[in-house]
Amino acid sequence: MRYHGSPDFHRDTAERIGILAVNFGTPDSPAPRDVRRFLARMLADRRVVELPRLLWLPILYGFILPLRPGRIAPKYRKIWSAQGSPLREESERLRGALASSLAPRMMAPFSLEFAMLYGAPSVAESLQRLRASGAQRIVVLPLFPQYCGATTGAVYDQVNAELAGWRWLPELRFIAEYHDQPEYIEALRESVAQHWRAHGRTRHLLISFHGIPERYFHQGDPYFCKCQKTARLLAEELLLQEGEWSVTFQSRFGPSEWLRPYTIETLAGMPGRGIKDVTVICPGFAVDCLETLEEIDVENRTAFMRAGGERFEYVPALNARPEHAALLAGQIARHCQGWTQVELGLHAAARPRDTSV
Repeated sequence: MRYHGSPDFHRDTAERIGILAVNFGTPDSPAPRDVRRFLARMLADRRVVELPRLLWLPILYGFILPLRPGRIAPKYRKIWSAQGSPLREESERLRGALASSLAPRMMAPFSLEFAMLYGAPSVAESLQRLRASGAQRIVVLPLFPQYCGATTGAVYDQVNAELAGWRWLPELRFIAEYHDQPEYIEALRESVAQHWRAHGRTRHLLISFHGIPERYFHQGDPYFCKCQKTARLLAEELLLQEGEWSVTFQSRFGPSEWLRPYTIETLAGMPGRGIKDVTVICPGFAVDCLETLEEIDVENRTAFMRAGGERFEYVPALNARPEHAALLAGQIARHCQGWTQVELGLHAAARPRDTSV
């Protein structure tokens, strides 16, 4: 096995905590070639598609990758800004907000890096930057509030794959989920309440999560249950009654059954049941991306309005809202307990606080 070189840690300086926040990823551009590269990385991951490689890879490289990028690239072009990918842009804003929120909570020097499962910067690259900064203890925060093998599990895999080549391994802590943390639910509640104050309340709140194949649930993935709990807690905080809210799943891919009910089918059927004004929120997405800005706020909006809907409101993801940064900082600080308050705090007390990011 090839081992990477380890940095020259100076034992006479305070130890540094490394923080790695990981999101899903985005193409480098909306050009079909970059979309293809992004899809190839994502769909080749065993966590994302749990089919035998001898069956799946010929399908992926023979049918999906030659055809699908050309259909998806125009969707990315609709949401691409002058600054580039909305997901990357919002992630950078969140990174800055998170660093500011962490600074007064940490009692030791820290370095903060963001990474993408399927994009740049990669998990491996960001871990190497943390190591180069002197981080000997690392906390990993997957930006997926509801644990799922296809997302959080993939973060575990990529972190461990990189560390397998390190000679000097850091202490490591993972934040597996925060789907029912009070600060998270409160941040969601406030985002909906603020939207309603600005735009007016609708008759129904649709809470849409990214879907997964139904067989993953039957094989033991807890994602469905985590989503249901998040939705229930949010509805309770908003004082919604039965019939005023519902849970659906979006982004179905392939011919197999995915978690139901499907978001687009539910929205298309609402006007026929007398629900002609709806608010949609997607709590599983830390920042806005293709699945929220184009799939929900364009495709699903169109399906609802064509079916007779009259008013469609989309509540943006938490993005870089102060309360989002604060809740993530709180999760990180709690997982650093013992690192900052005991050993690291003693070293840091003798030196000016360094919060480089």
